[in-house]
Amino acid sequence: MRHYNYQQQLFDAWETAVKAYRSGKRQSSAFFSGAQQKFIASIGATPQEFYDYAEDFVDGGEPDFTTVAQVMDIRRYYFLKVQGGRRSALTLDPATLPAKTAAIAGIPWLPRIIPKAKAKLRGELSPDIMYGCGGDRGFLRQHDIHPAEFLRVVMDHENDDDAIVAWVKARAQR
Repeated sequence: MRHYNYQQQLFDAWETAVKAYRSGKRQSSAFFSGAQQKFIASIGATPQEFYDYAEDFVDGGEPDFTTVAQVMDIRRYYFLKVQGGRRSALTLDPATLPAKTAAIAGIPWLPRIIPKAKAKLRGELSPDIMYGCGGDRGFLRQHDIHPAEFLRVVMDHENDDDAIVAWVKARAQR
């Protein structure tokens, strides 16, 4: 991986995914060349993540590239600095996620988005789960939190869910 032009490579992968999805391709494995797949792996991501972001962008207008780049940058940092460039062997089982209606401190969706954000951070998302999906975006929009900002808070308090909850509560009171 070339680090200096990492953002350009990220944009190229994003643009490839958006074009592939617009052209009717629906298999993330068919989106990328070998070089792009190697790049995606080098930042701790998967083709499925790019597919999910492209699908939501084409079908609903968000997330835009800037949001994707900010989220991917946090994942890349965690992958390279915390995980030493090694992928986790774990995968979040979608069946273990709290219900969409579950609440913490009276805040619906928060118990669901926290483990999704941790799985995104660690590269442990199931292909069936997306961090930044429509439900996540609705929650984040309601609480005036950018997806990358929430991911950064989760990274800063990875082992302290109470601190994450307190941060969201404090944000809601602003």
